[in-house]
Amino acid sequence: MRNLRTEDEIIANWKGDIDKPVVSICCITYNHEPYIEDALEGFLIQETDFPFEILIHDDASTDRTADIIREYEAKYPRLIKPIYQTENQYSQGKRATVILLPNAQGEFIALCEGDDYWTDTKKLQIQAEFLLRNPEVVITGHDAFIVDENGGHIKDSKLPNPQKRDFTGEDLILGKAWILTMSWMFRNVDLGNVPERGMVKNGDNFFVSYLGRFGGSHYHDDIKPAGYRVHSGGVWSMLSDLDKKDSQLNTWFWMYRYYQRIGEGKYARHYWMKYLRALFFRASLKDLSKEYAIRVLFLREQKALLKKALVKIGVIK
Repeated sequence: MRNLRTEDEIIANWKGDIDKPVVSICCITYNHEPYIEDALEGFLIQETDFPFEILIHDDASTDRTADIIREYEAKYPRLIKPIYQTENQYSQGKRATVILLPNAQGEFIALCEGDDYWTDTKKLQIQAEFLLRNPEVVITGHDAFIVDENGGHIKDSKLPNPQKRDFTGEDLILGKAWILTMSWMFRNVDLGNVPERGMVKNGDNFFVSYLGRFGGSHYHDDIKPAGYRVHSGGVWSMLSDLDKKDSQLNTWFWMYRYYQRIGEGKYARHYWMKYLRALFFRASLKDLSKEYAIRVLFLREQKALLKKALVKIGVIK
């Protein structure tokens, strides 16, 4: 454990009711033993004049991740509020965010998984102040650099330049915005019962689209980039390109079903077309040729049967 401020020193700067957090930090972790301290320390270096809480969901890690969290919990009992699972929830189809978010007391929620980390001590203060001043914005984010599992530098920026801007609510709904998950701060809105959310593979895409109903987004160029880590245990970063495409297909289909169910035909058509285009490019030329041949043969058979029926009843000779 590095030389960090004590819990009393952190709380000493807070104004108002220190038992009512303005921001809830939500951290999801599983077998992140080599990385979890970086994430925790990124939370604890935050300098704010408002209270915040740190909610951590450990999904029954089989390494020392939970032990490390307990060490920090013992030193920061008023800040760190963990949930230690004894059975892995992800393998049962249960999302950690669905478990964590209902426990968040803050007006705003900031996300960071246990293998990523923040570097800017003013991150929470800057984002919360912006959201307080701009009620038409529902979510804000910033950039990240990419490192490997040993902390080696891979790339200065994970976010493409065209994405480093603000987006409207409709942009979010249509999936035009890429906001890095470890940079999110969003309003703690009522998510309601959305069954399709539990079906998608890319929950982040669905969630940002859903948030678009409540406002637009803002990109912070005034926050230092966070650290995004690529490693062998990363659920998304280590998927093959084929698996990523299949996950995207799944997500677009369920987003289509969601918007169809709530009567938003414009958005339903948008995601249906994205699904069909992706499905077309996902198929091989061999598969497409085979499908075309089957359909041609089927049509020929149907025409032949129709002709026989018309001859039989005397419509044609």
